[in-house]
Amino acid sequence: MSKTVGVLGGMGPETTLDFFAKVLRQTGASSDQEHVRLLIDNNPGVPDRNAALTGQGQSPGPVLAQMARGLQASGAEFLVMVCNTAHAFQEDILNATTLPFVSLIEETCSAVLRQQPECRTIGLLATSTCLSAGLYQSAFALHGVVTLALEDSALTQFMALLYRIKAGDIGPEVRAQMRDLALQLVDSGAEVLVAGCTEVPLVLGAQDVPVPLVNSTDVLVERTLQYARGFAPLPERRVEIAQ
Repeated sequence: MSKTVGVLGGMGPETTLDFFAKVLRQTGASSDQEHVRLLIDNNPGVPDRNAALTGQGQSPGPVLAQMARGLQASGAEFLVMVCNTAHAFQEDILNATTLPFVSLIEETCSAVLRQQPECRTIGLLATSTCLSAGLYQSAFALHGVVTLALEDSALTQFMALLYRIKAGDIGPEVRAQMRDLALQLVDSGAEVLVAGCTEVPLVLGAQDVPVPLVNSTDVLVERTLQYARGFAPLPERRVEIAQ
């Protein structure tokens, strides 16, 4: 029997759907009963992570904590979250439940190191607040890997593209602009690109860039299935539940 997965989603809904669809495709099931059970809280009401981290909006921490408690009460045996930036509020989730939490940031970093062990310079396609929180930078720095990120007008353009994608625009113009931004990181010396925002894979694929592209959603899908089926030990909890 596989473990039941609790999914904190809705940030945004399209990326949660992308995650779910990829889990279904990659399960390799020949019957309904062979699929992994996922409890998905697709909650688009989670406060804007970018606004919160810039001091311009409500913290999503309490809502994420409530979602985590609900998933545990419904039978989830471990948790995943389909949003990179929201991992800045990871402790709120850990403090709310007794469940193991699979970090999208740590799993993506580990995947890069496994797949590209010789790489020493990573290009990050991530939100401005994910970058300012240092989520990926600190993870890679532990392994002596340098990170590059978009800056100034390029980062402003990237953020505008993300909100266009959230609004349903995944057309040729958005795809071309995302590719151009990715190529800027390659021109700056990135040996590998990390799609560190779950909206990015909706418009950018490995075929669009001349260096390896590690997709955080794909990493989460692969690791979720491994954990659910018992092929890998779940991460140990680092934070005790609040009393």
